[in-house]
Amino acid sequence: MAPRWLQGVQLLRGPGAALEPLDALIGADGVLEDLGAQAAQRGGALGLQPIPASGWILAPVLVDPHSVLEDPWDGRSETLATLAAAAASGGYGTVALLPWARPWRDRPERLTLRWPDPQRLLLWGSFSRDGADADLGPHADQLEAGAIGLACGAECPPLSLLERGLLLAESAPRPVLVAPRQSALTSGGFVREGVEALRAGWPPDPLASELLPLAALLILADRPGGQSLMLMNLSTAAGVDALARAPRRPSVTVGWWHLVADSASLAPTDEGWRVEPSLGTPADREALLSALRQGLIQAVAVHHQPVDAEERLLPLDQRRPGVAGHGGRHGLVLPALWQELVERRHWTAAELWQVLSWGPSALLRQPPEQIAAGSRRWLLFDPKARSGTAPGPSPSRAANQPLQGRPPLGVVRASGLTEAAQWWLDPPEAEEAGFPPA
Repeated sequence: MAPRWLQGVQLLRGPGAALEPLDALIGADGVLEDLGAQAAQRGGALGLQPIPASGWILAPVLVDPHSVLEDPWDGRSETLATLAAAAASGGYGTVALLPWARPWRDRPERLTLRWPDPQRLLLWGSFSRDGADADLGPHADQLEAGAIGLACGAECPPLSLLERGLLLAESAPRPVLVAPRQSALTSGGFVREGVEALRAGWPPDPLASELLPLAALLILADRPGGQSLMLMNLSTAAGVDALARAPRRPSVTVGWWHLVADSASLAPTDEGWRVEPSLGTPADREALLSALRQGLIQAVAVHHQPVDAEERLLPLDQRRPGVAGHGGRHGLVLPALWQELVERRHWTAAELWQVLSWGPSALLRQPPEQIAAGSRRWLLFDPKARSGTAPGPSPSRAANQPLQGRPPLGVVRASGLTEAAQWWLDPPEAEEAGFPPA
């Protein structure tokens, strides 16, 4: 297969860069061969037909700071291979897996999962042994084996155990990821308390289930060892307010679904009601979006939690929580957030990549992704194409992929993470798109 010559594509090189229109030459092996005038010269010399791409964005791959894969080999809802394919189709070049698995990934011999280049699979070690929150896990051994940091379970562990682990400082300077959530305080609710939850008839989850553990974590963040704390999936306006008033603010992530959906935006039969932390009110979503732009929250997580088709048939209160963000035919998270943040709220492309790629990289202590000749870690995004017309099924096995009946506008047309046969570059012309200044 001959190289592909993209004419006038909008290039986003890396942090601090503005969108710039230029030509790009991409090899059939997915390697970005040339940029600018040299790409045009080589394309012409090879007799290639240029692909008009003025409405498309060539940008670095995205980074997911935390997701879940319980059974990498025989999983009915997802495997290591299907997760890799689903992440790649959405432009995610790096995914960091939480230790939530069977068996729990809490020791060096269980931290051996890998993906072939150019994708990167990072692994969180476990803060506690077996995820039981009774004893500390072997922190130093896990970090020596390659863990990027230590993660707790879906709720805040006992404060005495957490403080002891932080004071021992075996994880320093690696992050310790903690959810500001206490399941015993939810009262069995799974939609954040508010008028919308009452109208929909769902059991409400009180604010206290986030605010009380968050208050304790913010105190710990200001004590010795607290600089390692990182908060996972903040979900309420009250939580944002508490974070803004904290004397020392830890790094924070937010789940993508809490940025595009709330308890007033879903129909009763829509996928996405049963998530953890609980789906918030419209005011919660607005506060999270504002905090993300202000930098109080630094990264958007996919927090992929797949369930299989059989489990999805269970009543909501009997199935495991979560949505499958690594899904869709050609991406789900990037198109949804482009529509919400760029089209509706006038973010720049660079601002969006800050929270989807460069911010997550910084939290994971990884260098920022950048576009460079010779690399395969790039994606080509078309914000105007409709995913319903994109070829092929979703590579994910997960049955709880949201937005299936109303997919957002925008697709990842190609990526150096995928084979050229999977690229969608057939249309002869790219639609013109208006891009805000980067």
